[in-house]
Amino acid sequence: MESSEETGCQAPEGPILCINNCGFFGSAATMNMCSKCHKDMILKQEQAKLAASSIENIVNGSSGSNGPVVAGAVDVKAEPVELKVISTQANCDASSSQSPEVKAKQGPNRCSTCRKRVGLTGFNCRCGNLFCAVHRYSDKHDCPFDYRSAAQDAIAKANPVVKAEKLDKI
Repeated sequence: MESSEETGCQAPEGPILCINNCGFFGSAATMNMCSKCHKDMILKQEQAKLAASSIENIVNGSSGSNGPVVAGAVDVKAEPVELKVISTQANCDASSSQSPEVKAKQGPNRCSTCRKRVGLTGFNCRCGNLFCAVHRYSDKHDCPFDYRSAAQDAIAKANPVVKAEKLDKI
């Protein structure tokens, strides 16, 4: 205790929770955040700097090779708050334009033979179709997949032909 009073440092009383309330423990090295939240924060800051430099290039009309270098050298600590606002608006616009394309509505999964809805209990066959419990076997749905040649190829790959060199007989 005397050494901590002399140096002015205090030992932490217990584990520190992440300041983002994600449930994990943070550390002073990561600004009291867990490693995941700290990594996300750094990634957002880098994206914000890139967005700000690209906006400056568009406004100023400068070339792409000179703009980011100058902006990175001048504005490293000048505008971190404004850069975050710009990046969140750009990310929102990008995510809203991509979401309708990504979420294509699919119909319910149905058996390829009887068209019965199978949901999560469907069976994928090697022929590439989805079947119900009744038609899951290859003889029940006239499967075009050639199981015999597939098995022969698998055996040939698993058991390569080994030929020993011939020895001269004495």
